[in-house]
Amino acid sequence: MSFILFYTYFSGRLRRGSSHRVRRHSAPRSTRPRRVPHRVFDNFNSDCADNALSRGYRLLDVDGTTVNLPQNPNSPSFVRHEGIPKGVNQLHLTPLYDILSRTFVDAVIQPEPKKDEIGTLITMLKRRDFTQKTLIIADRGFESYNVIAHLQEKANADFLIRVKQSRSAMREVAKLPMLELDCDVSFSICTTQKSADKANKNYVFLQVPKKSRPGSSTRRGCLDFGNYYPMKFRICRFQLDNGKFETVATSLPRSFTLEDVKTLYHLRWGIETSFRDLKYTLGLVNLHGRSDAFAEQKVYAGLTTFNFASRVCQEVVIRQPKDGIYAYKVNFKIAVTLCKEFIRTPKADGEKLMREIARYTVPIRPGRADQRDSRVKGFPGFVYQVAA
Repeated sequence: MSFILFYTYFSGRLRRGSSHRVRRHSAPRSTRPRRVPHRVFDNFNSDCADNALSRGYRLLDVDGTTVNLPQNPNSPSFVRHEGIPKGVNQLHLTPLYDILSRTFVDAVIQPEPKKDEIGTLITMLKRRDFTQKTLIIADRGFESYNVIAHLQEKANADFLIRVKQSRSAMREVAKLPMLELDCDVSFSICTTQKSADKANKNYVFLQVPKKSRPGSSTRRGCLDFGNYYPMKFRICRFQLDNGKFETVATSLPRSFTLEDVKTLYHLRWGIETSFRDLKYTLGLVNLHGRSDAFAEQKVYAGLTTFNFASRVCQEVVIRQPKDGIYAYKVNFKIAVTLCKEFIRTPKADGEKLMREIARYTVPIRPGRADQRDSRVKGFPGFVYQVAA
């Protein structure tokens, strides 16, 4: 999408809009409708076309991350357990992320104690129609017969989901030897255990809570479809560089080899680096305001700003050195700062913005890996803004 369309969107809709529109976006958060930042995020995405494809597929990744808030024990987002005796407030963000275009397509925000990643993915699938072939890539937290069933029913959708490979794995996966393989599995999901059911040996019994209604709960033990629902997909197991194995379930056709599947799954790391940029570059690691509603508005504003900066960066031309060791890309942290200044400045020059962004680059160093820090990080507060 050309830069002039970006400029038209933010200039025309946010700057030269009616006085009513300007008041709604510049009003204090306490008087602003809660859904306004979400609608801005959705409208901006619908007005932009992200058409980057890989072998005819649009690659969408889904994952979850937490956002810390100031401590408020009376809020639904308050979490306390043995690992966090004092308690913290956290929101859980589960977005759909376009890997190739590096933009967030959709998102659902929930209080951390009530998070339901499987249900969130199903919700996003229900409210989206895929007009082109789309591959949904997901990590182990989204492993569910219900999710697979919804993806099988969705037009133009394929899936690539990491699954467990221990004793708690799917029955069809647990039977397989621990070595590299690529095989097809097919069975039926059965939610009853009558004599007629047991006569059919090629089934997997899924125990559904007796009081649950279809669609009322989306945990792993539920199915939104009828009894004897047929399942058919591939199980791919590949070995990593450290000698460990990873196992994925996929509906991709056989034209995608085991090595292709491994490469596609490795691409999902892009959402992890985008979470880092979203939190530290756009400031979501420290949200101000004790209300969950205020924090939710801030998250959607951050997602919109991230998408704007990312789409602008795609239009920037970087001159690569002829004899350099590395290729270079835009410094996204600097680009976000320049884009924020552009949005705030009346009659800003779009071409000047792109030239400024092109000045700040960083080398691309493939294969770098740091140990992941999974410790719970508390909220530091915002008294640092008070002058000493």
